[in-house]
Amino acid sequence: MLLGGTAAWGQGIKVGVVNFARLLEEAPQSQASQRILTEEFSPREREIRNQEQQFKQMEERLTQGEGFMGEEERQQLERDARDLQREINRAKSEFNEDLSLRRNEELGKLQRMLIGEVQAYGRAQSFDILISEAVGVVYASTAVDITDSILEVLKSRYSAQGGSN
Repeated sequence: MLLGGTAAWGQGIKVGVVNFARLLEEAPQSQASQRILTEEFSPREREIRNQEQQFKQMEERLTQGEGFMGEEERQQLERDARDLQREINRAKSEFNEDLSLRRNEELGKLQRMLIGEVQAYGRAQSFDILISEAVGVVYASTAVDITDSILEVLKSRYSAQGGSN
């Protein structure tokens, strides 16, 4: 019963291997995606760096002005520095979360596009099977698909056993 699916093997199978990691790294679409993310997130990154610089200046003023600053002024500067530090921590956390989400979105779009392109290439170049170490089988022509044959065997065995496992 399984021999029906193996007839294609005698005809010579055209198999290809795709390195998706390399495609993801070297494809111009991947580099364009990285540029999009950089453009989108660099203003926020600059703002965080500016806040960190401002915080550093506050700390320096506190250290250098210890003997010259009034108690009330020092306490206010300490409060402002604490508030700014909290704001920086919150901004960094939001930035990292947003960047991670967008990076995953872009990666998903890129992966879907690459799989579609690889499948189209496989059909156009008459490949029977395209395999990737990362994805597994990316494309398989109907000539090598033995699913129907296996389903027939499973149905026969099920019927032969009286419809039980």
